Amino acid sequence: MPALVLQGRPVDSYPALPAEAERGSVRRVTVVGEEVLSRRCREVTAFGTPELSALIDDMFRTMYVADGAGLAANQVGVDLRLFVYDCPDDDGIRHVGHLINPVLDLPDPGRRRLLDDVEGCLSVPGAAMAVPRTDRAVVRGFDKDGNPLVIEGTGYFARCLQHETDHLIGHTYLDRLSKRDRKHALRQMEDRREDVFARRAVKAADLAR
Repeated sequence: MPALVLQGRPVDSYPALPAEAERGSVRRVTVVGEEVLSRRCREVTAFGTPELSALIDDMFRTMYVADGAGLAANQVGVDLRLFVYDCPDDDGIRHVGHLINPVLDLPDPGRRRLLDDVEGCLSVPGAAMAVPRTDRAVVRGFDKDGNPLVIEGTGYFARCLQHETDHLIGHTYLDRLSKRDRKHALRQMEDRREDVFARRAVKAADLAR
């Protein structure tokens, strides 16, 4: 069994901090309530551009500074169908990559197994709530050069793929909660967000050294 899967393919080794994060710059993470998080993102139509590569680099660095497992483009204020990830599955296999114009495939309802597990979001800083997600997911899309990709996930990585794809249709995990649980999550965010922002600032400074 591989220890790491890069862009859907097993590899022998990969640095803890990928080259994308080394090259990138930290961007501000949008917060729930901002309009860019609540609308469907635009398809990427120009592949292989320096601008697209730079955006991916910046998203990786921003994700690491914020201690995230995934990050969608609208979480850095960019209205494009793109997300990056560095996320383990339930077997401890690390999955790293980016996906453009993703289309999510879930198991048929008769074979679908829902797992209730705690979920957080970099755009809901400091909050964590139980959210039902299927235990398997497949996402089809493209890499930054326009090559087709099929990314399969189980367990926590399947949750990550569903969470990030939700972002690109204008949803956060709060939209999957009851009104009561949503209010509770927003109270958590208000109580903890400044501590989260402070930790991110420290990590950004450490990474810049």
